Amino acid sequence: MASGPLIRVVLAEDQALVRGALRALIELARDIRVVAEAGDGREAVAAALAQRPEVALLDIEMPEMSGLEAAAQLRARLPECRVAILTTFARPGYLRRALELGVHGYLLKDRPAERLADDIRRIARGERVIDPALALAAWDDPNPLSEREREVLRLVEDGLTNEEIALALHLSPGTVRNYVSTAMQKLGAPTRIAAARLAAERGWLY
Repeated sequence: MASGPLIRVVLAEDQALVRGALRALIELARDIRVVAEAGDGREAVAAALAQRPEVALLDIEMPEMSGLEAAAQLRARLPECRVAILTTFARPGYLRRALELGVHGYLLKDRPAERLADDIRRIARGERVIDPALALAAWDDPNPLSEREREVLRLVEDGLTNEEIALALHLSPGTVRNYVSTAMQKLGAPTRIAAARLAAERGWLY
């Protein structure tokens, strides 16, 4: 068992049972403590700003604010906190976006407890912990969508019509239709809904 300074962790996971199990696994290591838990991305940012932990472990798909959005905020507002994504999604698109945001780790939830603890220690030391095969896949599968196309497809996935998206983004309905059409062509999708679903499955919406 490793010894050394206590590593303080903020853990963000929207499913309470999963969050409790993860906390129990993490705290099997005597040198790691979860100092705050969060059920969504906004809570995670607030907890990290209050606790100023060495490491923030963030799930990706959470209400209010995704883990990737929370990671971007923490990078800007608390750069000394090292951020790791802890997820079930081995999606190259998610990993690519996480790397662009400068996260220190992209960890899968099915890791053995002892490996998870060791990964947290490495991340706290400033190392980057990414599965090599997943990292290679991320760079072999680049996101073809522009930032605006991703933004539009996120709202399509939320069920908004083109007119509602236009109001939300302060664009004309024709401009929104153009973005949707271009995204459909890039993805080879027959409908706007299919394009949004495909992009989400590939991890390309964030």
